[in-house]
Amino acid sequence: MIFIKFLPYGRQYIDKNDVKEVLKVLKSDFITQGPKIEEFERKLADYCNSEYAVAFNSGTSALHGAYFAFGLKQGDEIITSPNTFVATSNAALYLDAKPIFTDIEKETGNMDVSKVEEKITDKTKLVVPVHYSGNPVDLKELHKIVEENEIKVIEDAAHAIGAQYNGENIGNSRYSEMSIFSFHPVKHITTGEGGAVLTNNEDYYEKLMMFRSHGITKNHFINESDGDWYYEMHYLGFNYRITDIQTALGLSQLKKLDEFVRRRRNIAKLYEASFEDNPFFDTVIEKYHCKSSYHLYPILIKDEYKDQKEEIFLRLRKEGLGVQVHYIPVYLQPYYQKLGYKMGSCPRSENFYQKEISIPMYPSMDNEDVNYVIKKIYKVFESL
Repeated sequence: MIFIKFLPYGRQYIDKNDVKEVLKVLKSDFITQGPKIEEFERKLADYCNSEYAVAFNSGTSALHGAYFAFGLKQGDEIITSPNTFVATSNAALYLDAKPIFTDIEKETGNMDVSKVEEKITDKTKLVVPVHYSGNPVDLKELHKIVEENEIKVIEDAAHAIGAQYNGENIGNSRYSEMSIFSFHPVKHITTGEGGAVLTNNEDYYEKLMMFRSHGITKNHFINESDGDWYYEMHYLGFNYRITDIQTALGLSQLKKLDEFVRRRRNIAKLYEASFEDNPFFDTVIEKYHCKSSYHLYPILIKDEYKDQKEEIFLRLRKEGLGVQVHYIPVYLQPYYQKLGYKMGSCPRSENFYQKEISIPMYPSMDNEDVNYVIKKIYKVFESL
């Protein structure tokens, strides 16, 4: 039997300290709704230089919470990128708002900020940039556009914890109302499943805290309290709570975040040096204002090979590379097609999809693994 090494496109890194911190919580009095959640939120906010952080049980619920706290409602529109996971726009649909998709930059996969203004209508309330692959959108330029039109920004930073824009950590919400993170296992740090919303606005913070727990408050009452047990439901919220078990893992992971990002960036440099001027594919660029955290490492197959993408993908998998594609443009999904969204509305996004393959990128890869990826990629492309 021949053993073939298999390297996924992304995976978690869990060490003994992570396990130790989780076991401590399992042996404690609180495995949920306890002190670790607030500790994780405080340290996450400090890391990002934000006033508040509210942890959720997924990045999707964090998006839902952020849109709700902002006040998104039926008839409102958000402008976002189709080059994202469906949750970015689905969370607007949960509130009966309408996603409007704007096209992307072909060299980054990010929202093309210059195309946002033409999508603005009198129903537009939010622009939601997605920091694709960990590479930040030009937030300052976007802020100028939305400010002139009295619109706000919420950052989908699910890919981008540890990334920097103009020298500052993503998540500080300097140019936005809120930023959301995801802590799924393929992301930079993990809580198993989980997410968070960061903001500098106390009103949003209070609404987020209630929204994740059935819309209930034990602090701010409309009616007179009956006693220490008293609580009130102010909103139709959800059970989007995260546990102390998860946040204990998150706290341990957060200590390693900078090292995780350093390693991802080192891997990216090795890839860039090996792939420079190759005739088969291009790589996504890092613009001058960005320090990417490299959640993904996308390669973009050149035009003369893009019709062979399926064959390339399958051959790479056969060679032990757990490659993936990020993403099918959201509006091409059958559900969105039934809502009236049409193919051809964002041609760059569709072209990006036809070319993109995400190759292995995670911090526990050693240089031997990186060289294995490079070798197998060239083997597949040179065999075409």
